[in-house]
Amino acid sequence: MDDATAVVTGATRGIGRAVAEEFAAAGAHVVCCSREADDVSAVVEAIETDGGTATGIRADVRDEYDVERLMGTAARIGGEIDVVVACAGVYHGTPGETPIDGEAYSAYDDHLRTNARGVFATLREAAPHLAPEARALVPTGSVARDGTPGIGTYAVSKAAAEAIVRGFAADLDQTVGCVDPGQVATGLSGEHGRDPADVAPMFRWAAVDAPAEELDGTVVGLREWKTATR
Repeated sequence: MDDATAVVTGATRGIGRAVAEEFAAAGAHVVCCSREADDVSAVVEAIETDGGTATGIRADVRDEYDVERLMGTAARIGGEIDVVVACAGVYHGTPGETPIDGEAYSAYDDHLRTNARGVFATLREAAPHLAPEARALVPTGSVARDGTPGIGTYAVSKAAAEAIVRGFAADLDQTVGCVDPGQVATGLSGEHGRDPADVAPMFRWAAVDAPAEELDGTVVGLREWKTATR
């Protein structure tokens, strides 16, 4: 990923932070964003301490003007954007204990606003700045496709995000796809599952080596990654 410019939203925790660190270690200049400026600064400092290069920007994916500024800054740094990973997300509740029939409307609204509209804003504002061979990746999970008790409207928002990916894949020349790393131990999953650092290489593979025709508008998962890299 030498000389690549990569934008990672939600880069201060979980999969987002692990991906930002993985990309930087592979030689990319990573533009990191999160809603908390201090957290963004801490990630940039950690990347630079490890010998990588990064730029931190406070941005909220729920605000398209923040996202527009984020992508414009990234494009000025690298001329074009080579990779976008839309990791920003929220879960209002406890996984497995959030039945949809009892969920608050406010939770529904923020799930959709962050996890779906935020993905839409990220891809839409990135589109004018993408390099011809750029790739945009959106983390997903089986809850987007399979009815799972107690996941509530978080699952609805992930299904919407997958639909957004398919739409952009159909309309953009660049590759846009979903990456399903299985259950990962993050604040959104109840801290159960794989370490984010263990799945970050999967996102690097999707960003660089996965066949574009197999990724574009679809979901690649652990099986595809392990088959390709065994």
